[in-house]
Amino acid sequence: MEPFPPQSRHARAPGAPREVAVTATARLHFGFLDPSGRSARPFGSFGLSLDVPRTRLVLCRAEQLTVSGPEGDRAERYLRQIADSCGFEARYALRIEEAIPPHAGLGSGTQLALAVGSAFAALEGLSLYPREIAARLGRGARSGIGIATFAQGGAVLDEGPREGKLPHLAARVPFPSAWRVLLIFDAATQGLAGASEKAAFDTLPDLPAREIEALSRAVTHGALPALAAGDFAAFCRHVGDLQACMGAYFAPWQGGAYVSPQVAAALGFLRKEGIVGLGQSSWGPTGFAFVEGEAQGAALLGRLRNNCGHPALSFALARGRNEGATVEISGEG
Repeated sequence: MEPFPPQSRHARAPGAPREVAVTATARLHFGFLDPSGRSARPFGSFGLSLDVPRTRLVLCRAEQLTVSGPEGDRAERYLRQIADSCGFEARYALRIEEAIPPHAGLGSGTQLALAVGSAFAALEGLSLYPREIAARLGRGARSGIGIATFAQGGAVLDEGPREGKLPHLAARVPFPSAWRVLLIFDAATQGLAGASEKAAFDTLPDLPAREIEALSRAVTHGALPALAAGDFAAFCRHVGDLQACMGAYFAPWQGGAYVSPQVAAALGFLRKEGIVGLGQSSWGPTGFAFVEGEAQGAALLGRLRNNCGHPALSFALARGRNEGATVEISGEG
């Protein structure tokens, strides 16, 4: 992608903002339509935007680059990269107030990259959309749901990457406001990432065409219509079935259906409680389970804490988020 022209360096428009704050939230990745990525319709990701955990950062101009807060090294790399690609020197102060846990299956890297890029674009008055920021920062090459949830939230399905281009959004359905998502975190375990993730995708077998078609129909003719109709039982059944397929397919690389034995035990407890719509987000270790309302979720959360206590585990009750990231612009420089 061509950088901005060199003359844009140091260009500060009159009345430009003094600082920009961006808040982005985690996403769940339920699975792929083609997890091998080798069919005519590779990958195709299905997921959901959540209201927690979140990444929040504040960017302003400075004499030299300074970055503070969690995930600072990665954020600094993204800021240098996006500024250079647009023809700007990286002279900013970036403060990260909150960060989605890394390598937990919650899309932390893409949300951080898009938040940094969006803050930079707003501060400098540049028209950069999330897909362009993702392309400049090397995010979203396999799954586009992080880009889609950053842009507009909701439950989303992407088409998978085609001809070297980032995945396009295939469908988006708002998540019912009454439903809740129980989250299970394991601070002692990390999912695959980087070279290990690439090695897994390179060595896992092709999925037969009939199975790819079955997964596609389960999402496009099952889960998404059920979600649109507010059919909780059907939606949970389809997500549970998709998760069972993903767990079996990726088991050789993650030591079973779930990467964390502690999360696996918690999910096993939830199954005994009659919960059907549950699983592991992406490579994990974060587990999730759907409940139909706040009261049910709070009660189940209490039983989970009482029966599945472990020093590494923590739990939260989240909502689906039907809005994209927020960008707040303050003052004039």
